[in-house]
Amino acid sequence: MRGDPPSEQTVVIPDKLYFKIGEVCRLTGIKQHVLRYWEAEFPILRPQRASSRQRLYRRVDVENILTIRRLLQIEGYTIAGARKYFAARGREAEPAAAPPAREEASRRLFHQIKDELCRLRSFLERG
Repeated sequence: MRGDPPSEQTVVIPDKLYFKIGEVCRLTGIKQHVLRYWEAEFPILRPQRASSRQRLYRRVDVENILTIRRLLQIEGYTIAGARKYFAARGREAEPAAAPPAREEASRRLFHQIKDELCRLRSFLERG
């Protein structure tokens, strides 16, 4: 059927470091509010946040979302059962990876500019 979500085997995940929530929705056929709910229910789903607070999912997150969808929608697992499935396979939440160097450099530059603007403002207020 046209409205059916893509199966795990038919989804081609692009070779990228991070995916925005809209991209994940298009790839997996899962709505944004469902993904946010699953983040609260599954410790393995912990997308990073950009400085704009936007969720950034990794490839492993997309793969886990596809597995969760299969477990819940196709195999009939409950959420608790799906959590046990991941726990039994040792796929607990991974520690968040350090932000990419480019993002860290951008963050440092932002703080430098902010500090300079604060100094400029205080100089103008004194004058």
